[in-house]
Formats: sequence, structure tokens, C-alpha cells
Amino acid sequence: MDSSQFSDADRTPVFDVIIAGCGPTGAMLAAELQLHDVRVLVVEKETEPVSFVRIVGLHIRSLELVAMRGLLDRMLEHGRKRPAGGFFAAIDKPAPKDLDSAHSYLLGIPQPVIERLLEEHATQLGAQVRRGGAVVGFEQDDEGVTVELADGEQLRSRYLVGCDGGRSTVRKLLGVAFPGEPSRTETLMGEMKVGVPQEDISARVTEIGRTNKRFWLRPFGEGAYSVVVPAEGVSDRTEPPTLDDFKQQLRTVAGTDFGVHSPRWLSRFGDATRLAERYRVGRVLLAGDAAHIHPPTGGQGLNLGVQDAFNLGWKLAAQIRGWAPETLLDTYHDERHPVAEDVLDNTRAQMELHSTEPGPQAVRRLLTELMDFDEVNRHLIEKITAIGIRYDFGEGPDLLGRRLPDIDVKGGRLYRLLHRGRGLLLDRTERLTVGGWSDRVDHLADPTAALDVPCVLLRPDGHVAWIGDDQQDLDDHLSRWFGNPARPDRRSAPTATRPG
Repeated sequence: MDSSQFSDADRTPVFDVIIAGCGPTGAMLAAELQLHDVRVLVVEKETEPVSFVRIVGLHIRSLELVAMRGLLDRMLEHGRKRPAGGFFAAIDKPAPKDLDSAHSYLLGIPQPVIERLLEEHATQLGAQVRRGGAVVGFEQDDEGVTVELADGEQLRSRYLVGCDGGRSTVRKLLGVAFPGEPSRTETLMGEMKVGVPQEDISARVTEIGRTNKRFWLRPFGEGAYSVVVPAEGVSDRTEPPTLDDFKQQLRTVAGTDFGVHSPRWLSRFGDATRLAERYRVGRVLLAGDAAHIHPPTGGQGLNLGVQDAFNLGWKLAAQIRGWAPETLLDTYHDERHPVAEDVLDNTRAQMELHSTEPGPQAVRRLLTELMDFDEVNRHLIEKITAIGIRYDFGEGPDLLGRRLPDIDVKGGRLYRLLHRGRGLLLDRTERLTVGGWSDRVDHLADPTAALDVPCVLLRPDGHVAWIGDDQQDLDDHLSRWFGNPARPDRRSAPTATRPG
């Protein structure tokens, strides 16, 4: 044991949270914790950030989350807006024009860029990031977790969170089951140059794409193309494919290899679908791909992980800061596990609809017709983009448990008031107060707010935790979500000023 990692002989943790993995999920979680002055160390086994330029898409709910923390403008500088439609099984239907969001688009952004921006955000807030430090073991006790790194160093923290991907070491060491289905199909993906004219490619891709939705060649800039092609069988995913693999599969599917050459990067992915049975065992938790894996159809994977982090961050911080209600941390599993179940189901369905067999193709044609009905199309778009999520907070109006859009409030938009990761009472009555919870909940008295209810209490993740106009009822819900009040003198007058 390296005694320098402990503050004294009683094994007091130096860190509050150690996060294994500095992908988008781990970096977002680190930032959310640092908003509450939690001591965070992120350990990442890779010595350098990813270098290949794979484009990922931020869906509407993820765009709302980064807007809540003041990050959206940075993302927009490096991304490209695309219409929020055609996500479900690549069925080409536009999104409804009146989706209930100020950010109703897809933002295509290079994966290295989003990882860099989120890591910079976390470190600017005070998180430490250590690269080349793979977690190989840990032991937990009543006071914390002792984490062992590959070089033999041992670190002590109060909690450990595994954000270390689909092959998560943390999950395996924790002994959490990961039931589901192994890969049945495999797809090759990469970026490379081609040796034939664009018009020849377009004609062939259009023809094949009528039935094969796992195939494309798309211009990517600087003479490169993004290439996706189905593969035969299932290979060892730890071994990257070769250019010859791409040529062979392109000839099988398209009858030509398009003269592909000079690859920038090559990879393969399968359609394995698995979900961890538990997201928490004592002081160790799982998030992102460590908790769930599924095919990339619909582009939900990165988004699901970032949203996990956003749900977990403030709850784990509350536990560490000492004001969390007894069951608050358990609501992370209770809320996010069903969301992941739904994502796994919809990706299973989409993969079936990608099949070129007559039966799935018939179902695909039928669903294409059904999506001409606004209700069907809206339901599927809201499912893929995660704006249709409603957590179970008990009986109440439909808005209860849902996220509140970025509505107009006094002085601007709502999400600017959530940059600090605190709760918010949005009060149209100008009669209520957060009193003894003012150290963790802000209050905006605004009779002009674009709400059709008197008042709402928002959690730090933007979900509506209470609706009403009665102070005692509000106090009960403040206690439910934000613990005991810090002061007994809770009847201070409400303020109409913007939270700082």
C-alpha cells in the first residue's frame, strides 16, 4: 500500500470519487461532481485521447443537457446541425415541426472533439485526469474503496464509478451479471479514399440503400469517405479489420470495392445487446457502456451514457456532501435502468428492420406507412432523442417526472439558470420560498414564465420534481429530493433575482 495516497493512518480517502474511464460519460460525470466541490480523480487506461475522427450525433436531450451547463455554444462551434429526423431504423421521415424543444436538431460532431470539450470542462472545474492508469482491482468497505492500478499503485476514495466501456473491468470485478445476447451480425466502419468518380458511387449506393440500411459510402471531406458495410460472420472485435476486409465485403455487397485505399481508421462493431442487472453495489456504481451495450442504430449510445452521468452526478454529490435523502442514490438505478431497457428494445427492433429478408422488409414498409401519422412519428422521434422520458415520481400531472424544455423566463431562457447544477424553484405565484434549502436550490419568482402551472421544482437534471402552489407541499418535496433544510428559518421572502 502506498501510504502517500492516504491522509492519515485511518485510511481516510484522499478522493471522494474515482472514475474509471475518461470517455464522454466519465468526463461528464466528473464535471457534474465538481460543480459540487467533490474531489474527483478520473483514471483512463489509454495514454492519449482517441485520434480517429468518427462523427457522432448529439440528440435533442443531450443538447439540452449541455445547454443547462453552458456548454452548447462550444459544441456548436465544432459541430454541424442536421434535421432531427430519419433516426428510427433509417426510415426517411422528417421530424414533426413542433417538437417541444429549443434544440430540435441533431448535432454531428467529431468524437475526439466532444471528448476533449467535456474533459476540458471537467478539469476547468477542478477534476484530475490521469492517463495510462488502468483499474485492475478494488476492494470496498464501509468507509470507502481501495482502487488498484495496473502499475501496482493503490488509491483510496469514498466511491468508485465504472465508466470503462462495454468490456468494463469494474463491472466484471464487481460481479454484476451482464445478461443479453451476443453479436449475431457484424459491420465494418471506417474512413478512406476511393478510386472512382462520385457520380458512380452515388448511383450504386442509392440502388443498394433501398434495401440494405447497413451500407453506405458518404463523402467526408478532403477526398475521404465514410464507409459502412455488412460483414460475414462475427470476428474477434479486439482485432481491427484490414483494408482487404473492406474490399472483400464491398465486392460482396456492391459488386465493386470502389477502389478504396489510404484508410484513416478502420473498425468493426457487432449487435451485442446486454444490460447490467444492477447499477450499484455498495460504493461502486456503473454508467454508460459499462452498464449497457447495444447496436449503434439510432445513434443512442453516447447520448445514453452522457444522460446516465447527468442523472448520477448530483445524486452522488449529495451523498458525499451529506444532505442526500436516504434513498436518493438508489434512484439512479431505478430511473436509468428502465431507460436503458427501452433503448435496448428499440435497437433490437431497428436491427430487425435492417434485415434484407422479406418478412422484416414487409414490416419496414408497413411501419414506413404508419410513420406518416404524426402521433407515430412523434413517439418514435421522442423515444430516440430521449425527450419523451418520464421518471416515475408518483401520481400527478403528466409534466411530473418529465424534463422541462428551455422555456422563456424573466431575463432570458430557463437553462441559463441551471449552469451551477443546483435545483430550481420556478415560482409564478411569487409567494413561495426555498428557505432552508437555499444552499442547494435556487428560486426564481417570475409571474411571466412560460408555464401553464403555478410553480415547478426542478432537480439539477432539469426534471420536474413537484408541481403546485402550496408551501407545505413544496417543503415535503424539497425534503424528498434535497434532504433536510440547512436552517430552521425557512420563511425568508422569495427573491425575483436571477440565481448567480
